[in-house]
Amino acid sequence: MTQPTHIGRVPDPRPLLLDLFSCAGGPAMGYHRAGFDVHGCDIADRPNYPFPYHQGDALAYLAHLIATGEIRRYVAVHASPPCQADCALTVGTNRSQGWGGTHVDLVAPTRELLDATGLPYVIEQPNGRAEIRKDLSLCGEMFSLGVLRHRNFELGRWTITRPAHPEHRGYVRGYRHGVWRDGPYVAPYGSGGGKATVPEMQSAMGITWTDVREELTEAIPPAYTEHIGRALLTATALGVAA
Repeated sequence: MTQPTHIGRVPDPRPLLLDLFSCAGGPAMGYHRAGFDVHGCDIADRPNYPFPYHQGDALAYLAHLIATGEIRRYVAVHASPPCQADCALTVGTNRSQGWGGTHVDLVAPTRELLDATGLPYVIEQPNGRAEIRKDLSLCGEMFSLGVLRHRNFELGRWTITRPAHPEHRGYVRGYRHGVWRDGPYVAPYGSGGGKATVPEMQSAMGITWTDVREELTEAIPPAYTEHIGRALLTATALGVAA
């Protein structure tokens, strides 16, 4: 009896994506679910990061990979450079938590090195940042999540269809200007005033592998990069990226 041709065949390896400024791995998990293997890099110790991980300065590490040619192991790069340089939360809620202070804007040097890789890339930033092209904007309501967490994405060497932004179903729960409002979304940052508890943050964003408040505050839902990753995987497979 003839055996099916797939018996004993070694499956093709998953394409490898580099995740810079990786924090606890919200973006990484989305790309993994989309079909990538992921390697992370963050300057802080991130024991909760769910994939292989290098602790060190992300830009120095990327420069090393470019100089040695090791960058050719990867098919794409995601970068989430710290947004605190001019993010409103730095001078508000997060500063009260001890996360504010003096920050260097890393978007421009990140883009310069990403351009030097020759690979398709994604730069992620929150609303309010003018330093990146807003090639794609995503919101938790697009994925029926319990957070809004608007994020903008600059896409280098590839493109994606921009989805429509659906109408929000209501308010973010909590006090604003002294007025309490209930709603279907929680505020995944800070504490008090009706802001989300750690379990609420985990549930609302779909992040279960870390319970560190600071990591959850910095995270984006994996649903965002799963959406991006599926399109990126198709683009790289078809050779239309880069």
